[in-house]
Amino acid sequence: MFVRQKRVKDHTYLQVVENSREDGKPRQRIIATLGRLDQLEETGNLDRILQSAARFSQNLMILSAAEKGEVPIVSVKRIGPPMVFDRLWRGLGLPAVINDLKAKRQFQFDLERVLFTVVLHRLFHHAPHRASDRNAVEWLQDYAIPGLADGDLALQHFYRAMAWLGQPLPRKEQRDATPFGPRTIKDFIEERLFAARRDIFTDLDLVFFDTTSLYFEGEGGETLGQRGHSKDHRPDLKQLVVGVVLDGEGRPVCCEIWPGNTTDVKTLVPVADRLQKRFHISRICLVADRGMISRETLDHLEERGWLYILGARMHTNREVRDEVLSRGGRYEEVHGPREKKDDPSPLKVKEVMIGEHRYVVCLNEDEARKDAADREAIVASLREQLRKGDKSLVGNNGYRKFLRSRGSSFSIDEQKIKDEARFDGKWVLRTNTLMSAAEVALKYKQLWQVEAVFRTTKSLLDTRPIFHQRDATIRGHVFCSFLALMLRTELDARLAEAKRDLSWSKVMSDLDALTITEVAQGRQRFALRSTARGVCGKVFQAVHVALPRTVQRLPDAPSA
Repeated sequence: MFVRQKRVKDHTYLQVVENSREDGKPRQRIIATLGRLDQLEETGNLDRILQSAARFSQNLMILSAAEKGEVPIVSVKRIGPPMVFDRLWRGLGLPAVINDLKAKRQFQFDLERVLFTVVLHRLFHHAPHRASDRNAVEWLQDYAIPGLADGDLALQHFYRAMAWLGQPLPRKEQRDATPFGPRTIKDFIEERLFAARRDIFTDLDLVFFDTTSLYFEGEGGETLGQRGHSKDHRPDLKQLVVGVVLDGEGRPVCCEIWPGNTTDVKTLVPVADRLQKRFHISRICLVADRGMISRETLDHLEERGWLYILGARMHTNREVRDEVLSRGGRYEEVHGPREKKDDPSPLKVKEVMIGEHRYVVCLNEDEARKDAADREAIVASLREQLRKGDKSLVGNNGYRKFLRSRGSSFSIDEQKIKDEARFDGKWVLRTNTLMSAAEVALKYKQLWQVEAVFRTTKSLLDTRPIFHQRDATIRGHVFCSFLALMLRTELDARLAEAKRDLSWSKVMSDLDALTITEVAQGRQRFALRSTARGVCGKVFQAVHVALPRTVQRLPDAPSA
């Protein structure tokens, strides 16, 4: 490739030309025409083009030398995650909120940057034994966090930041506290973020609520380490309970943290009360799973005028089992049989009134056929096992519910099999709304649609081991995981807006692979960016962040 002069009538043009061979013969192909030579010289554009080309040539030489190992490497830092999530962090307004709230406190470190670092660490290392704040200090050494230099942060800074987030507010500001825990600094952050997006939430009429439990590998805090129903199947360990509230679009609104012996049925009413007081919501409909239902809970919600759509326990609730499921009536078809893979699941609904109690029975005929086939397989296997002896069957839960005992022997309970068929493909909802039965069912199905967010919540909140021993630092530790959930949800929304259907694990691995390598050539310093692999470039585009140049000149090192 070279530059040549081309004479056309009275003018000379500069062209960039490439040599090639076609059919064994030399050919020249014009890559670009730079312009008329006299005009380029007169305007000074020729000198500028040559200077620019010289700089590019220097970049190529640096890259080539780095690939050959001919220049010393000063450092290698990962930049993909910090750049993308820092943009989302700032877009949510978190720096302004944190810096405003900390104004009355004197910190000898950048509190906002510490919190961003902890949250970013939660996103990338939330697996057990990797999400501790101790691990975050080591992890930080491999990442270029905007606004932080090597050595700026130590473990004590992380602990102080956690304690600040979970610090209880003064007594006069505890009027909206739940019976299970005080109002803290983290509550202010949630309320400020909510207010900043108030235009979105003005017509908030639907929220989803779910809880999970996290166990301690130590004693826990002063009040948060208690024994209760463990969803992690570790009743031998103390735990805490975390409740998460999402809006109708699956965006996180707030989280609540309670002692581990707090049951789900006791949490829904305090959460509903706090939502109204904290966020000044006049109208709302709570959607929650069957674990939240109790007679006392329903009475409290209706006394307060709250609307609700709650899953009902079909097997253990006598009214549902014996009356609701026994009522006849024609089902209304909401969605017919699937014709394409992307079609919604088939759904039929019917309304049943038991006194003043309104129920909606929902039926998925595809699931009903599957339930029947699964049961038939279990019963067929059970009959075969009974021929060989029945004692080994008692410990199998799948078998035991279809057995009845006769003295020391067992036989199949045919009535139980018949009764179980009544539940095939069905679920029952209890509601006090004026929505149609179809609307109630579809609203509740949104709870299933945001279950992926709940699974993410539980994964991000699974921040064991929790080494903190004070309630305040434990609250801060868990709240940082909630902020990580907010960032992930925000990135999901940006990707959806850009029509990018990307695997989360692929997004994480490709972002994590983007690095900046600082090299030295004498006193000169250069930053070399690695190639953006996979979906990395698409993620940067979705959040409107520009990739750094491949080669950047840094300030020269000081002379000795």
